[in-house]
Amino acid sequence: MPTTLQQNRARAALQSFFVGDALSMPVHWYYNPMDIERAFPGGVRKMHAAPEFHPSSIMSLHSTSSGGRGRQNSDTREIVGDVILKGKRQYWGISNQHYHQGLPAGENTLNACCARLLMRGMVERKQYDSIGFLQDYIDFMKSDPPQHPDTYAESYHRGFFANLEAGKALDKCGAVTHDTPSIGGLVTIVPLALFCILNEEPLSDVQALCRKHLYLTHPDESLARVSDALIQLISDLLNRPESKNPTPLLLQASKCIPKTKLEALLKRAPGDLHVIGRHYSSACYITDSWPSMLYLAAKYQPSVESALVANTNVGGENAHRGAVLGSIVGLINGTTAIDLYDQLLHKDAITSEIDNLINNTGKPDE
Repeated sequence: MPTTLQQNRARAALQSFFVGDALSMPVHWYYNPMDIERAFPGGVRKMHAAPEFHPSSIMSLHSTSSGGRGRQNSDTREIVGDVILKGKRQYWGISNQHYHQGLPAGENTLNACCARLLMRGMVERKQYDSIGFLQDYIDFMKSDPPQHPDTYAESYHRGFFANLEAGKALDKCGAVTHDTPSIGGLVTIVPLALFCILNEEPLSDVQALCRKHLYLTHPDESLARVSDALIQLISDLLNRPESKNPTPLLLQASKCIPKTKLEALLKRAPGDLHVIGRHYSSACYITDSWPSMLYLAAKYQPSVESALVANTNVGGENAHRGAVLGSIVGLINGTTAIDLYDQLLHKDAITSEIDNLINNTGKPDE
């Protein structure tokens, strides 16, 4: 059975996970931090709705018929609008359109909504089932009207449904595009790993299961290696003696990507915008987003709120990076940024889903 300390850490991890995503949502993929300052003087420090204008948006260049970038058609059946994101196609061909147009303050992005879907499914089935998850995912994404309010679907969603429409088997629909190895692929790994580790499954089994889950939507070996490191880190932090310094665990986790130089950067302390944006790209690619996340976790580890605010205001792929970061600093602290958590639009439902997940671990099979 998980201890009270483990349960509290897992609860804080998931609460902070949703905070990190929603806090960054209004400035998601702002690649110039000065654009964040112009839109939100003093930076983002509370939940905001998505602005109408997005200075860095290239949503008009993203394919509406498959993953990746490419042509947007309006006279043929498309994935966006016809298969998923019903009623949202009209927003895709507009310059400077916000990826999350219309989302109110405290709302989560689509990937975080998929994490909630996974959590509900594991509670309902009392276990993880890959085909069950895929069926839930397909129903969720194809629903009309949509069960989520987001306008944008990452490349992996569009590629998956393009393959599904082409007749591929459910578990073979994961698409490979230029951004398959991205931190967005780790978003649903976090609740799955926590669920399995709290159920005291062997770590190697958890890593193998999470690789299988990852490959359903993100078939990439380099991302799978980072998934292994993330699960090791989650386990180490969940079981860490309170007196043990978490920084060595973060440094060890960075080694799954060669030449990250994280320890040297932490010692030099050159500033967040130097580290994320210059030394590491602020984009989604896992070679940069993983060490960026670990840098923020190590630097701001005593404060969940400081870590998530800093992550938001360096911009780039801050929403999905923020979700993973939230889980890590939540595990370190055993608590969340409660003022920000209270601002989540669906706080009560999320709280119930987190409690249901944690309360359904560590129990013998009936």
